[in-house]
Amino acid sequence: MVSVDWAVAAAYLAGVVAFGTWLGRRQQGASDYFLGKRDLPWWAVLVSVVATETSALTVISVPGIAFRGDLTFLQLPIGYTIGRVGVAWLLLPGYFRGEITTAYEVLGQRWGAPARRAASAVFLLTRALATAVRLFAGAIPLAVITGWSYPSAILAVGAATVAYTYVGGLRAVVWVDVLQWSIYMVAGMVALAVAIHLAPGGLALAAAAGKLRVFDWRLSLTAPYAFGTAVVGGAFLSAASHGTDHLIVQRLLATRSIGAARLALIGSGLVVACEFTLFLLVGVAVWAAVPELRTAAGDEVFPSFVAHHLPPLLRGLVLAGILAAAMGSTASALNSLASATTLDYYAPLSRVTDEGRLLRAGRLFTLLWAAVLVAAALLFRSRDTPVVVVALSIASLTYGALLGTFALARFARVRQGDAILALVAGSALMAVVVFAGPLAVPLGHPAWLEALAQLAWPWYVPLGMTLTVGIGLSASAFGAERREGVRREK
Repeated sequence: MVSVDWAVAAAYLAGVVAFGTWLGRRQQGASDYFLGKRDLPWWAVLVSVVATETSALTVISVPGIAFRGDLTFLQLPIGYTIGRVGVAWLLLPGYFRGEITTAYEVLGQRWGAPARRAASAVFLLTRALATAVRLFAGAIPLAVITGWSYPSAILAVGAATVAYTYVGGLRAVVWVDVLQWSIYMVAGMVALAVAIHLAPGGLALAAAAGKLRVFDWRLSLTAPYAFGTAVVGGAFLSAASHGTDHLIVQRLLATRSIGAARLALIGSGLVVACEFTLFLLVGVAVWAAVPELRTAAGDEVFPSFVAHHLPPLLRGLVLAGILAAAMGSTASALNSLASATTLDYYAPLSRVTDEGRLLRAGRLFTLLWAAVLVAAALLFRSRDTPVVVVALSIASLTYGALLGTFALARFARVRQGDAILALVAGSALMAVVVFAGPLAVPLGHPAWLEALAQLAWPWYVPLGMTLTVGIGLSASAFGAERREGVRREK
């Protein structure tokens, strides 16, 4: 990198931190810090939702998927939009009934505090692991472009992000997300234009090689981007992530009405499809422009292209875009983790209701979670699988169980103990499915584990939800029989 690239990246970092800090200068309490006084415009929330769910994974890993394959990843957003429509009409009304502060308060109203805290604990664990992978993803381009070590890059992204998240809360996170999403979309367009310019014949070579294929009509449980798998799995994944994950629900709760939340939610699915299209085309264009990169690891393709094939200033702009993507996802996770910890655990257990004390607690939990995320990202080492797939697989481990628990809330006969048992057992069973490959090695490669290891990751959420609902209903029926037997004995 040359001095002008450093200047652009440094100016961007300083500007984001200053902007986020300025936005948070008049924080008045926990409601403002965690929910932006429920007064954020729907379009800003829409952009924040998109920036939160895609971010560094999209900028870094999605081009690598198209570079290694084709555009069939685009079938996922079809399912994403279907899933969001379902959430908009089935789950959002419950969130806007009363003064809900976290996604899991709905379960607390249905069953009691233990159910709320159990679901929140699952969210905290899963979100921390998935965000650590995202933070590691943000370090990949920094390390490749700047020559820094991975630990140095992780610490740099973490420190810059916590600087404005700590002060500004959700309001700062959302408005900085709007800025950062704009920056990395412009960066993607610049990279695409340069790659097409460098490619002999533009994208004609890629088209001839079949890399512009969008639909895969195979019927398969093992191919992740076969049409049925991508659409059905994408719909369930989106229903779980945008209907039960506090990371997204928190933003929807910050809108002014349920109508605004629906606009933000459904609109985000369409915008994500456009975003995926852009960065998949970047990967295809780089494949055509730089054949020598075809031996590189998928997640290093785009950063390597930026480092070696973009001119100064443009390289600094794209680096700023990558930083924006990495910081956006980390900031969103920090605030949602602190929100769930404060409102699902600290406030009810300590019985503190004072807004000022809850604000101070929220900021303290922001710092604690920042330390946890950085430490976890420093432990992550795998670069064999695209980080976007790793993050989605981790999230899918519990997304099905969470979605199944929300579904069980609609059955009047399901009791709190049944729901908690189903949530825990469903998550445990899905852990076996997700980690079937590694588990098969020490167990002598049993056929059933080998078969589970071949299951495409988009099926994780539908399977997890089915297992959870089945366990919950079975436990409820068994409990009803026992209670009936006790009554007869009396």
